[in-house]
Amino acid sequence: MKIKTIVLISLILLGTTGVNAQELNCQISISTPGMSETERQVMQTLRTELREFVNQTNWTPYEFETSERIEASIQITIEDRTGGDEYRASIQVQSRRPIYKTAYNSPVFNHRDRDFEFRYREHQPLEYSENTFSSNLTSVIAYYVYLILGFDFDTFSPLGGTPFFEQARNIVNQAQNASERGWKSFESQRNRYWLVDNLLDNRYRPIREAMYVYHRRGFDTMTDNIDMGRSEIMKSLEQLQRAHRDRPGSLLLQVVMTAKGDELVNLFSEAPVMEQNEAIEILSEIDPSNSSKYRRIADRN
Repeated sequence: MKIKTIVLISLILLGTTGVNAQELNCQISISTPGMSETERQVMQTLRTELREFVNQTNWTPYEFETSERIEASIQITIEDRTGGDEYRASIQVQSRRPIYKTAYNSPVFNHRDRDFEFRYREHQPLEYSENTFSSNLTSVIAYYVYLILGFDFDTFSPLGGTPFFEQARNIVNQAQNASERGWKSFESQRNRYWLVDNLLDNRYRPIREAMYVYHRRGFDTMTDNIDMGRSEIMKSLEQLQRAHRDRPGSLLLQVVMTAKGDELVNLFSEAPVMEQNEAIEILSEIDPSNSSKYRRIADRN
């Protein structure tokens, strides 16, 4: 994907204006349990408008070919209508990237945010500005668009996603006076503030570097040499293990493992027994709440 080969000069290019970039192919869905038919129709209108906002906005200075657009999905679940045009919801954001010379898409980002409050009146324009906070609805969506971009670019170039994570942090900074939850450091240790803080904190840099090794040196090489590719993926897990030992329980590592856990089970289930045992040991250490899942690697022998 040639668009990713220029990531290293992105800090320069971000000062320019892109034309018809359309970086994302993002599916938007809104679940409305318990809502009336009229309310559901309002949410369907919102779904259409969000799909246009996400997929037709130029988020970067790059021009993407149609085949290069990042595959992603945003699932919003409305939990309560708290006022005439006020809603409380959760949002699940996922993205994936193609693996070289295959039809396989590897999950890159998978995160659920339960602190999503917004206001929406049917057919009202969706307002968004990089320099001001005008809407919690569009600010949360834009924040996660930049995270999708950042995680994706990190898999093609070491720390290539930094400019996009900085854009997400700018949104966080603009939202510090917002009444809605999720933006402030004191509200929670696992919210939008802390996720982007982890991503731009040099103490967690090895986690991001491991994601480049995992995808570019690991999965992207497996069609040519499966053993070498799996060896590189093991090296990335060792990087994650070291990062975990230095900073145990980090939000960023949990986000990475949420996206990668099932994929790693499938990958190492086909590995030699020695590699299986090593993978189980590392994965159970860095993601102990899912240790039973990782033990299934050996069950497939």
